[in-house]
Amino acid sequence: MRASFSDSELIRAFRGGDEQAFEILLSRHQDRVFTKIFFIVRNNDIANDLFQDTFIKVVGLLKSGKYVEAGKFRPWILRIAHNIAIDHFRRNKKMPLVRSREDYDIFSTIGTEDTNIEDKLVVDQIHTDVKNLIDHLPAEQQEVLRMRIYQNLSFKEISECTDVSINTALGRMRYAVINLKKLVAENGIQLTQY
Repeated sequence: MRASFSDSELIRAFRGGDEQAFEILLSRHQDRVFTKIFFIVRNNDIANDLFQDTFIKVVGLLKSGKYVEAGKFRPWILRIAHNIAIDHFRRNKKMPLVRSREDYDIFSTIGTEDTNIEDKLVVDQIHTDVKNLIDHLPAEQQEVLRMRIYQNLSFKEISECTDVSINTALGRMRYAVINLKKLVAENGIQLTQY
């Protein structure tokens, strides 16, 4: 019966001492929360740890009364998960490495023909340069760009993972590309072999 309760009703029940109400909240949102974390960290073990940290924090905030009921529990918990994942990288001073597929083509500017070792080294250096420049973009733009380019997600999937509208995801991608082009120009990086 409680499974049909709204998030607000479950939160009230949990605050009233009903631990099972939180279990229902957890089962209702765990897939979205885990997916959100995993898309940021791209490591199953780390995602599991951060997932647990997220729900420990949520329990503490709910019990302390710091959650203000506004009918927006899912966006609230997804924001906590996002912040915990980003904090993890700040503590460790590095973002996850993004590995490209063999046939990956950076924004249709780099061919995958490696006729000799020199060409391969040049292409590898371009990939490295672009990945380093991506780290200088705002976090929201990095997230959308990596999901779109490296994980090949649709904008619909990106909007679901980031809990923003498709238009917002498209806008972030647009600004990521614009800012990346500026960074390429500012740093004098050549994105072609010749």
